[in-house]
Amino acid sequence: MKNDFNLRFHKLKDRILDSERAAGVVPEKVTLIAASKTQSVEKIEHAAEVGITHFGENYLQESIPKIQALRHLDLCWHFIGALQSNKTDSIAEHFTWVHTIDRFKIARRLSEQRPQHAAELNVLIQVNIDNESQKAGVSVQDLPALAKKITVLPNLKLRGLMVLPKPRAHKLEQQEIFQQVANCHKQLASEIGEHFDSLSMGMSNDLEAAIWAGATHIRIGSDLFGPRA
Repeated sequence: MKNDFNLRFHKLKDRILDSERAAGVVPEKVTLIAASKTQSVEKIEHAAEVGITHFGENYLQESIPKIQALRHLDLCWHFIGALQSNKTDSIAEHFTWVHTIDRFKIARRLSEQRPQHAAELNVLIQVNIDNESQKAGVSVQDLPALAKKITVLPNLKLRGLMVLPKPRAHKLEQQEIFQQVANCHKQLASEIGEHFDSLSMGMSNDLEAAIWAGATHIRIGSDLFGPRA
């Protein structure tokens, strides 16, 4: 099992480096977030042994025991799942990043519930770039107003945008949609400031296109841990 993981990890690392070179990005600048939902503590611990330090969790109930069990490791935890109002207190307490904000109510609760001893919570706004009715995220039209309201909240640092576009078969199509998000990010960055520096986009099937368009964080599950049961 460990050998299989190691092979997948090194293959993925080569893909990322090749994509960075093709995009003219400084090597190893893109942050790999291991999407570790449904993965065991042992598998995450092994991933940490090979050098992965950023992990993304979708389900709060599943993630808290993992975070507590792995406190002895210097890991950075990203919440990348759907946000519910009744769970913001635990997310504000246990995570360093939240990628999926699409409502001011949620952002305000995270700000109010962030422990006073903790550093500011890094947050990203999820953009529904394809306007899919069944998917979370703010529309491009409503994005500037939401960003402006979040920037004044204490205990939060608005770092950028996250996107989960619908699948596209061709790389050019993938690049085009990611570029749209990158353009939104660039426009907002000129107003918000230099700390608005992050673009979370790209997964196993489209990481090359995402890096080409300027992704700073990619979220990889199956190409790292293997197919889920």
